[in-house]
Amino acid sequence: MSKPAQPSDNERLKEQSDYLHGTIAQDLGEQLTGGFQGDNFQLIRFHGMYEQDDRDIRAERLEQKLEPNKNVMLRCRLPGGIISPEQWLGIDRFAGEHTLYGSIRLTNRQTFQYHGVLKKDIKTMHQWLHKLGLDSIATAGDVNRNVLCTSNPVESALHREAYEWAKKISEALLPQTTAYADIWLDGEKVASTETTGKHAVPERADSGDAVEPVLGKHYLPRKFKTTVVIPPHNDVDLHANDLNFVAIGANGRLAGFNVLVGGGLSMEHGNHKTFPNTAQEFGFVPLDKVLACAAAVVSVQRDWGNRSDRKNAKTRYTLINKGLDNFIAEVEQRMGARFEPVRPYHFTSRGDRIGWVKGEEGLWHLTLFIENGRLLDYPGRPLKTGVRKIAEIHRGDFRLTANQNLIVANVAPKDKAKIEKIARAHGLISDSVTKQREHSMACVSLPTCPLAMAEAERFLPQFIDQVDALMAEHGLADDHIVLRVTGCPNGCGRAMLAEIGLVGKAIGRYNLYTGGNREGTRIPRLFKENITEAEILAILAQWIGAWAQNREEGEGFGDFAVRSGIVKPVINPAVDFWDEQP
Repeated sequence: MSKPAQPSDNERLKEQSDYLHGTIAQDLGEQLTGGFQGDNFQLIRFHGMYEQDDRDIRAERLEQKLEPNKNVMLRCRLPGGIISPEQWLGIDRFAGEHTLYGSIRLTNRQTFQYHGVLKKDIKTMHQWLHKLGLDSIATAGDVNRNVLCTSNPVESALHREAYEWAKKISEALLPQTTAYADIWLDGEKVASTETTGKHAVPERADSGDAVEPVLGKHYLPRKFKTTVVIPPHNDVDLHANDLNFVAIGANGRLAGFNVLVGGGLSMEHGNHKTFPNTAQEFGFVPLDKVLACAAAVVSVQRDWGNRSDRKNAKTRYTLINKGLDNFIAEVEQRMGARFEPVRPYHFTSRGDRIGWVKGEEGLWHLTLFIENGRLLDYPGRPLKTGVRKIAEIHRGDFRLTANQNLIVANVAPKDKAKIEKIARAHGLISDSVTKQREHSMACVSLPTCPLAMAEAERFLPQFIDQVDALMAEHGLADDHIVLRVTGCPNGCGRAMLAEIGLVGKAIGRYNLYTGGNREGTRIPRLFKENITEAEILAILAQWIGAWAQNREEGEGFGDFAVRSGIVKPVINPAVDFWDEQP
């Protein structure tokens, strides 16, 4: 009889963390290093931060016998991505005064990140956010992270309801420990957590732990991501997430949600035990069962997920290891209700509608394309200043999208021209931005991400210049391919839901994937491994030419790639993702 597998060291770390306190508070006072020591290096992630350094200058500093320039990246918790102009002004000011780079990074987790915060400014940062009514609780670590919601300003009544549920789900699944307030706010209550724990946790979903009734003392086996989706827009890429609530409307109001579980995109190069996967349909739940359903799904993953092998610990692997039907039955038992049959829904798009659109209430909404989500003042394009000037006069709200863009929402007709003038003057609106650029995305990668194997954010702009030239050469300047670049296989750039995805393998080299679709419901397949930019462009030149000549009416590139035999489709990623091309 084989011995049971030993828990990973992360399980020991959580067990000994005193509910995520660790010795972070004491570590803050240690000025001999700019980083965090021992377990605290991991524990700060549960507080929304990652330790990083500038890899561009790492070697130079080591030659000088200096420690790498350690700092932290913070990801704010912003369920649904909505923020007020007053909050934006505070966010902008901190970035300018207290970060190494001065920028604000809009992420595809529908929130913003600060990069380059030194140890001496970390507590100030959390207190600054608290005064703005914001926090970074559980935006990283083995917990449910920032809850996404479709950024739909047009159907405002339905969006309002869906957004409120995104907030409720976020609050219901937050850690209950007071560690965040104790360490960063000197014990002051966090406004967002005052509402947590008020819904009844289903009895069978309760962990039995008095402090953490949903997450348990050991929290989750791995990170967990949740979305609220309003069809027909799949802008949140639901299949990249563990738990998804697909809004079903009736007569303009929200009736309930279809529930899909087990999406996720991370993998490891060459490790065939890892693979991306799409989420599985569980069924429909009415509104009075939404929070019970969320707690039940999270608790099953809490209890059934793999705590020995973190590469096999995500929800999608638990579904396979324990069986889909068994997982669904256990969720139903824990939430005290059966799933109803899935109600009809379909997706037609997932990109943002750049430019002005008019909502059903007569207000206007301006979606600004922000390349790679990076707001900074560039020569001739002072983007960050432009958003600040809009915030100073805007009377509506801002919405951060899951495609790294920014919506200036709820603009009164009388203010429309004034806001557009500011946006154009600061390079936030440009008539030269192509459809291809609008539908391309990259993760941060180098120089700050410690996991990065190749460039992504810094690589994408000039790469798209060359793809644009290919598109124009073949008469496709007004069309697009969903194209994404990620610096490593961890999935942050969502390349595993692209029509063409580049995944970093080494400096200047990428794995090339294709065969996803525009709707974001199919995983692409590896076409060629470890190739250079020049090799990629030569392949794309052939593909785009063939697509231009032989596509069917309205056929996206990913569907063409499958139909024409460039790659065979990924049907069941758990079985055939790693199959080689015939």
